[in-house]
Amino acid sequence: MNSNQLKTLFDKIWEAHVVQRKEDFPDLLYIDKQFIHEVTSPQAFDGLRKRDLPVFRTSQTIGTADHNVPTLNQHLPIKDMLSRFQVETLEKNCNEFGVELYSLGHQKQGIVHVIGPELGFTQPGMTIVCGDSHTSTHGAFGAIAFGIGTSQVEQAMATQCLLQNKPKTMRIEVNGELGKGVLSKDIILYIISQISTSGGTGYFVEYAGSAIRSLSMEARMTICNMSIEMGARGGMIAPDETTFEYMKGRLHVPKGEKWKEAVDYWKSLPTDEGAKYDKEYVFDAADIEPMITYGTNPGMGIGISENIPEKAVGGSVNEMSKALNYMGLQQRQALKGKKIDYVFIGSCTNSRIEDLRLVAEFVKGKRKANDVNVWIVPGSKQVETQAKKEGLDEVFQAAGFELRQPGCSACLGMNEDKIPTGKYCVSTSNRNFEGRQGPGSRTFLVSPLMAAAAAVTGEITDVREML
Repeated sequence: MNSNQLKTLFDKIWEAHVVQRKEDFPDLLYIDKQFIHEVTSPQAFDGLRKRDLPVFRTSQTIGTADHNVPTLNQHLPIKDMLSRFQVETLEKNCNEFGVELYSLGHQKQGIVHVIGPELGFTQPGMTIVCGDSHTSTHGAFGAIAFGIGTSQVEQAMATQCLLQNKPKTMRIEVNGELGKGVLSKDIILYIISQISTSGGTGYFVEYAGSAIRSLSMEARMTICNMSIEMGARGGMIAPDETTFEYMKGRLHVPKGEKWKEAVDYWKSLPTDEGAKYDKEYVFDAADIEPMITYGTNPGMGIGISENIPEKAVGGSVNEMSKALNYMGLQQRQALKGKKIDYVFIGSCTNSRIEDLRLVAEFVKGKRKANDVNVWIVPGSKQVETQAKKEGLDEVFQAAGFELRQPGCSACLGMNEDKIPTGKYCVSTSNRNFEGRQGPGSRTFLVSPLMAAAAAVTGEITDVREML
């Protein structure tokens, strides 16, 4: 095979989904699955209504309520009028157009990027879209998954296709063994701190290398989830035995002979040896320590033993000064020992059962600091049920942590779970923008283990000292 015929994982899936190609024009790309939620779907449904169009393939569209939902007393009517209106509108739209919906009260409801994989909707080789930037999460299965705008949500509903310019390809390799207390969240925060929040712009990223291969599926999802935070169109990891083992027996995964056929196809997807990427990076796992952000974008991150720099990679001095002013911090300051007010463990980045198990194992027999509020928000009803089945809820309760009900929660200020103005929150979410967790809130992004350590000590702590 000559080098022109060698293809990357991304190329193989993209080419298999091109319906039509014209010169100087975007490709017409077939979409296998579309996930919808209450925030970016109402206008799309209205657009279909105005044009008297149905949802073209209802079996390939799945809805859930997640962004606006409260995480306490979900059996009661939603107090916030706008949130209630959005959730009720989603229910009405899905009912009218025949779309399967996991709404509030459903035993499989949850954050869109958590329920897709756990129910087996997300599969290798697929193209997957959602009106949400963190759709890149699903790329952990070896799928092309990306966020789209509301007008494209309508296009995909109406035609099951989208016009898309093919992005360039990037390979990011991480090799070696991860150190004590270093998780996949630290890997991705480290990568973004090295290449900047615009380092992936125009690219679709494939993560590879021995450190990536060693990760569980849930850890891989965390990495792909935050690809968008380096400006990339999406992120993906080639499917392997870890992928197949995770998927086996899940609700919507092929069964019997069809399973064998599917696995045979999935095994053909990984990048051909010698295939070329437009850009490549190689990192050593040994260089990564538990990470924490100090600024107002995910690229403003440092290892916990480091001090805040003069400026972030790819950023300006002015940007740095504005960010530190907002955060109430200074250049060359160490973050270790900084007092905090809230800890949030949740979001589509870190709210899966493995995340909760890690935290429970760490806090067993310990108590949270008196002046810290700790919220643990599972990513789905299934995660919540599993956590209770394993007795994790009792561990959290004994530690003074509050286990809430599923939803996007304090990742973004769209529901009742907001961090008060000026307060510091150590968070496992994906974004630390100004006001992201509530007007004037100040966010430090970390891994679940780093968050658990801060909850117990009441300050930013190097978790390695407690392991």
